Amino acid sequence: MALGVPVLILKEGTQRVYGREALRNNILAAKVLAEVLKSSLGPRGLDKMLVDSFGDVTITNDGATILKEMEIQHPAAKLMVEVAKAQDAEVGDGTTSAVVLAGMLLDRAENLLDQNIHPTTIIEGYKKALDFALAELEKLGIKVDINDKQLLKRIASTSLYSKYVGSGATLDKLTDMVVEAVLKVAEPRGDGTYVVRLDRIKIEKKKGGSLLDSQLVEGIVLDKEVVHPGMPKRVENAYIVLLDAPLEVEKPEITAKINITSPEQIKAFLDEEARLLKEMVEKIYNIALERMKKDGVDPSKAGIVVITQKGIDEVAQHFLAKKGIMAVRRVKRSDLEKLEYATGGRIVSSLRDLKPEDLGFAKLVEERKVGNDKMVFIEGCPNPKAVTILLRGANDMVLDEAERSINDALHVLRNVLRKPMIVPGGGAVEVELALRLRKFAESLGGKEQLAVEAYAEALEEIPMILAESAGMDALQALMDLRRLHAEGKTLAGINVLNSKIEEDMVKINVIEPILVKEQVLKSATEAATTILKIDDVIAAAPKTEEKKKGKKGGEEE
Repeated sequence: MALGVPVLILKEGTQRVYGREALRNNILAAKVLAEVLKSSLGPRGLDKMLVDSFGDVTITNDGATILKEMEIQHPAAKLMVEVAKAQDAEVGDGTTSAVVLAGMLLDRAENLLDQNIHPTTIIEGYKKALDFALAELEKLGIKVDINDKQLLKRIASTSLYSKYVGSGATLDKLTDMVVEAVLKVAEPRGDGTYVVRLDRIKIEKKKGGSLLDSQLVEGIVLDKEVVHPGMPKRVENAYIVLLDAPLEVEKPEITAKINITSPEQIKAFLDEEARLLKEMVEKIYNIALERMKKDGVDPSKAGIVVITQKGIDEVAQHFLAKKGIMAVRRVKRSDLEKLEYATGGRIVSSLRDLKPEDLGFAKLVEERKVGNDKMVFIEGCPNPKAVTILLRGANDMVLDEAERSINDALHVLRNVLRKPMIVPGGGAVEVELALRLRKFAESLGGKEQLAVEAYAEALEEIPMILAESAGMDALQALMDLRRLHAEGKTLAGINVLNSKIEEDMVKINVIEPILVKEQVLKSATEAATTILKIDDVIAAAPKTEEKKKGKKGGEEE
């Protein structure tokens, strides 16, 4: 140092931003992201058109999808994307709210940083505000009866209202399908709540028709066709064999050569292959007959269906067709597992292990033409624990958006069945929590009080955005809401569809599961505090193409 020699710690080309500048850059990136999603919030939210590097177009107002499709570079913005993904994975809804709230929390934090308040103080204040808000949210929650189907429909329609499909007959149709699907796969727990495994609800999309032609199938729909033209296309009272094994002659594991000296040997070889395949088909047929006998079913009034994950040899197809057995091959493993739950069968990985009790049952298995394709419908299962929602629509974009909407609604219902409490929507909860947080801030001493007040202000941005998207005067709407909540009307919120303030959001069916709101608060606060903790950004120099080529060239030498 005495000789004036510079000390190089970081690699050449590395960029380093530290202190307040790093903090401000990160906050700006998060705010920009929140600004992008702001206009997509609520039933009057607008859609985004996203074009990827291949030119594929996605039109959506789903927060998680927008963030996934945007090719984001900034590291702090990537953090926000992770928040949306976590929100989506945990509760499946409220992704836009979580990112917007995180952006607003950082915006308010920036004002406090300008007043020379240390980030650690702001973080502490935000954490206290979060704990208080979650405790108050629990008090605001309204206990509901989860066996009330009408209530579940109201909750599902609130989720679907903010989507592309959220209007008129389409909304009613999709709401009914979603509620029925969830109730079919819900399994009661001992404490009055339910476990809903959404992987047992299959969403199958087919172009053609309109969304009103969509249907719920109490069973599984396979995007496959029957393998052989000689097989029956419709089987009533079907006994179903679920196989994870091929109906083919197994090849030896080691490389083997056979020297053939006469045509008779080739014939004997082929005949033996045919005999083995015939035996396989005979075994399936006899076991199915044994099961029918056990159940006291007349074989002439029942049929057999084979569904396998692997292939079926052409000779085996011929023998199956002769026996009048319907067969479907190369079915996805996930579909095979759903069929287990739907038909009550069991997947068998070797034909040797097949027993009569392993067979599933469905009243009808039929190949039908849907659009330009053929699909196999397995329906009328006695007690299906897996179902299919078959979506129809004019084009891929409509179908994709409908699928995303249905996924959100399914998650919302799962959340209610998991924790049967709801809260009013339309910004009612946010305004009430902000009011209580301000009172709580008064009881705190020091600078943390300012952070709690900032948290309250950030929460109030949600109803302001809703009012703005409904074409209302946002500030006036917020003032009116504050007045109503100060009078003790905790259910007052914004009716975005009629652009007016309602005193009871529950009465007009704008309700949300408490789990979604809890997760929004947790995700947003966590994202904001994580970004506030960063005071140094060290970015390595990006690898250029020339450097890469040079390296490859050097290696080759």
